[in-house]
Amino acid sequence: MKHYRYLIIGGGLTGDAAVRGIRELDTESSIGMISRELDPPYTRPKLSKDLWKGRPVEKIWRNTRDLGVELYLKHKIVQLDPQSKSIHDDKGEKYTYDKLLLATGGSPNRLPFGADNIIYYRSFQDYQRLRAMSEHKKSFLVIGGGFIGSEIAAALTMVGNKVTMIFPENAIGARVYPADLSHFINNYYRQQGVVIIPEDTAVSVEQAGERLLVRTGTGRVIEVDGIVAGIGIHPNIELAQQAGLKVENGIIVDEHLQTSVPDIYAAGDVANFYYPALDKRMRVEHEDNAITMGKYAGRNMAGANEPYTHAPMFYSDLFELGFEAVGELNSKLDIIADWQEPYKKGIVYYLENGRVRGVLLWNVWNTVPAARTLLTEPGPFKSTDLIGRLDRERN
Repeated sequence: MKHYRYLIIGGGLTGDAAVRGIRELDTESSIGMISRELDPPYTRPKLSKDLWKGRPVEKIWRNTRDLGVELYLKHKIVQLDPQSKSIHDDKGEKYTYDKLLLATGGSPNRLPFGADNIIYYRSFQDYQRLRAMSEHKKSFLVIGGGFIGSEIAAALTMVGNKVTMIFPENAIGARVYPADLSHFINNYYRQQGVVIIPEDTAVSVEQAGERLLVRTGTGRVIEVDGIVAGIGIHPNIELAQQAGLKVENGIIVDEHLQTSVPDIYAAGDVANFYYPALDKRMRVEHEDNAITMGKYAGRNMAGANEPYTHAPMFYSDLFELGFEAVGELNSKLDIIADWQEPYKKGIVYYLENGRVRGVLLWNVWNTVPAARTLLTEPGPFKSTDLIGRLDRERN
């Protein structure tokens, strides 16, 4: 049995950030990190962005061990006992702690068919497998039109592969972007050589020699060399549930990121937290939230007692297009678009009852701080209040 002052379950960005937060206040105490992954902590978003643009793999590593952490890879925690402050892994090892962080992240949603013929793109191992395939196979089907699906489709195309995208919505990012922008992205992807199949779904996969045959709900048969799916993730809450922690769309945490059980914290994709600027509880599955929340969790485990009030930003790269955003991007909200150049450069505001709930900065940079401030203002706002506003504030 090993005892740690701080024990972290999860070896992603959140866990790494928590270590850094702890070390800002406590440079000496013992830290243990237990991860199911084969690899030490790395910057996950680079797997669908930078690495496909020729950036070196060495840049993804977080070098967490350099911070005085005992890191256990390929270990799965199967039991958490809050009363004895102990956990057990799948190898029969027991660990005890003073403070515990659940940074367990999420797991990809999977289809009920296809088995190992489908890559559910999430880990560095997935990147290595897909990158190797992309160098000797030439055609891929990407299932899903959200963030991961659109990024991977662009990445595979940019390295010379033929890509088909299939998704149930009528356009790429239809749940996030306003309808006219989503349809522009459809056409933009087609111009880049991507075959777009909207309003359809994959229903089966079968092997045909070295190739794969994918049948769709509308009767299409698509023949490809490889299949990638990006159809969302679900939070890894099983351990928290088993231990009796309060769970609802993630692990419920207070403003200091502590769970319903003292000395147990949660952060990152798995945490359901109060978002002050939006006055609601939610989970956020993006890099900035993972890093910032992880750091706050680590500092609070070390005694900082700081409330987490951050409004996380997120971003994406789609061929030559890119964006940064804050808040809630939901195409069902009221939308005001302020285009400098239609669909090429501009700002999209998402409103509810006259209050700004989200801001999409489409090929507009250095504007996130002003967008964050706007989320906190009560409004109500009209179109005339918002058109040109952030441009003026940025300048």
